[in-house]
Amino acid sequence: MKIEINNCNNIEQGQITIAEHLLNIKYAINGTGKSTVSKAIQKSIASRISGKNELLALKPFKAVNDDNALPSVVGCETIGSVKVFDESYINDFTYQPDELLKGSFDILIRDENYDSVMAEIEELVSQIKNHFNEDKDIEALISDFDELSNSFGKPTKTGVHGSSAIAKAFKGGNKVTNIPEGLEAYQHFIQGVNNVKWVKWQLDGGQFIEGSDSCPYCVGDVKDTKETIKRVGDVYDSKSIENLNNLVQIFQRLEKYFSDQTREIISEFVSSVDGYSEEQVGYLLEVKDQVDRFNGRFKQLKNIGFFTFKDVEKVIDELRKYTVDSNLYSHLQSEEALAKIANVNKSIENLIAKAGKLQGRITVQKKYIERVVQDNKSNINTFLRNAGYRYTVDLIEDDAGKHRLKLTHSDLDSAEVPGVRNVLSYGERNAFALVLFMFDALKTSPDLIVLDDPISSFDKNKKYAIIEMLFRKEKSFRGKTVLLLSHDFEPIVDMLYHHSDRFEKPHASFLQNNNGQLQEVKIEKCDIMTFVDINSSNITSGASLVAKLVYLRRTYEILNSKGVAYQLVSNVFHRRQVPLIFENSTSREMTPAEINQAETEIKLRISEFDYSNVIQLILDTPAMIELYQSCGNNYEKLHIYRIISEGADHADVVLKFINQAFHIENDYIYQLNPAKYQTVPQYVIDECDQYVATLR
Repeated sequence: MKIEINNCNNIEQGQITIAEHLLNIKYAINGTGKSTVSKAIQKSIASRISGKNELLALKPFKAVNDDNALPSVVGCETIGSVKVFDESYINDFTYQPDELLKGSFDILIRDENYDSVMAEIEELVSQIKNHFNEDKDIEALISDFDELSNSFGKPTKTGVHGSSAIAKAFKGGNKVTNIPEGLEAYQHFIQGVNNVKWVKWQLDGGQFIEGSDSCPYCVGDVKDTKETIKRVGDVYDSKSIENLNNLVQIFQRLEKYFSDQTREIISEFVSSVDGYSEEQVGYLLEVKDQVDRFNGRFKQLKNIGFFTFKDVEKVIDELRKYTVDSNLYSHLQSEEALAKIANVNKSIENLIAKAGKLQGRITVQKKYIERVVQDNKSNINTFLRNAGYRYTVDLIEDDAGKHRLKLTHSDLDSAEVPGVRNVLSYGERNAFALVLFMFDALKTSPDLIVLDDPISSFDKNKKYAIIEMLFRKEKSFRGKTVLLLSHDFEPIVDMLYHHSDRFEKPHASFLQNNNGQLQEVKIEKCDIMTFVDINSSNITSGASLVAKLVYLRRTYEILNSKGVAYQLVSNVFHRRQVPLIFENSTSREMTPAEINQAETEIKLRISEFDYSNVIQLILDTPAMIELYQSCGNNYEKLHIYRIISEGADHADVVLKFINQAFHIENDYIYQLNPAKYQTVPQYVIDECDQYVATLR
């Protein structure tokens, strides 16, 4: 697919090609716009999904006030989903407080096979679950039991907590049912459906009678009834009434589950005039204990499933533990409660009859989980070992029966490394996160996977370990559409040149940005050349004589051949009419014989070389400027600029490029031909252009 990007950050216009179901490596120097390419694709897809133009966030600064220079991306229409590895992924999804990767169980273990067997297990236990789903009363019963239990507040050694809903509602007696003497006139309102609202209304208005004998509502005379009105606020508050109403309703709904005696005692408690006694509190706590146990058993049965049966050999024993013994619930002995207990126990017995089949599916699932856990641990730990890390990972089962990915260390006795994010170095965090991202991306299976400069900070061994993990293993990105944006050339050398037998051939290209115009130049295996081969190729090309001498000088340097031929070429670049030869930190004029010997050697490579002619060209500034401006690549331009500007003042960054281009600076044995690929940044050449313009 061809993707065209316009007016996004430093890319004014550009086009890249992404081959589907292959690794696409886009190699570029820093500042080219690699991250912009990634963000432009992301935001283009996000805009289509959300309906908002999220590309506006990439509008270049220089086009802020230009309504005609709107960011746009064309060619992503067939990409439905994209997953990107970048700094935000590391921050948002990795190194969580309780696991290395957010959702590690779902990513590393749960798959179609897991879900298929789980569905069979769920089908076997569905009779119990269906009983709960079909009996709507049970859901309400569990909810009421929860609310009743919570009303007791925080546990205390004796009694109920003073701030609990029970205490606030009943400690002073039920003053809704038993209206205090003198307030009978308010019975209709106190016992009404909206009594909570009425009390709030009464209290809000009562504050206005302090400085007046007039009713704040009707302006009538309340001099004789003022104290009675104020007493309503002393006796009642809206929160207590709200708690009381709520609890009375809960007790009323639960009446049908209580035994006759329990129902009668609770009724007395609820309607008490003077509040509850210690004996009543003790009785209520006993009821609460049975309610909590009964409720807990129902919740367990409602959520019964694979994780319930950790010991597959004891499935029947586990199931029998869920049987509800009605004799243990003396307060829940009504026909309604006993009927529900009987139905639940019947469902359990029916499941016990299928225990053999259930055991079989549980065994299959447990073995599958064990194998997947071992495979994934082995894959990740092999990578860590190959990359030279002393860390390992483990998938540790939590209390809920789900495995979570944890980091361990060979020198640590505990189950996991604490504070992972703070313990790991920057490089280690990135390496782990990248491998975890791979598993995550394989799980979600997006249409496009983007790796935004993920490996440049690693040493060579770790780079190869990561590349092998991501693109060679059975469980890897092989066959996926992947866009790898990098300023690191090594992955191309490894995958396209050295180890083409190990890796599927990537679609590799070089990105270059010339004043906002992004171009892509394809890289084939033949384009990866040794330093000597590059120089030899360019010496025999149609390059200018000066450019050929540049490549010849670099050939002499890398071969450490610094005889008279090398010295004569160096004299050319230092613009010496009379060539010098340097020996033991001293210099002298080259003899005619030495000059002749050097010229003869040079002519074997560059037949048109003649020192006297070349030095006249070098000293002809207008001719050199013309040669500079005619150069087709930045690399040769920089060399000619170095000759023209010798002795001039330069910014340190530009001077670095000048000196490195003039001498051997590349650590790699293999590289791209700088005459074909613009490896010198355009901003450096722009600085050179400005200086050359002053010489006219």
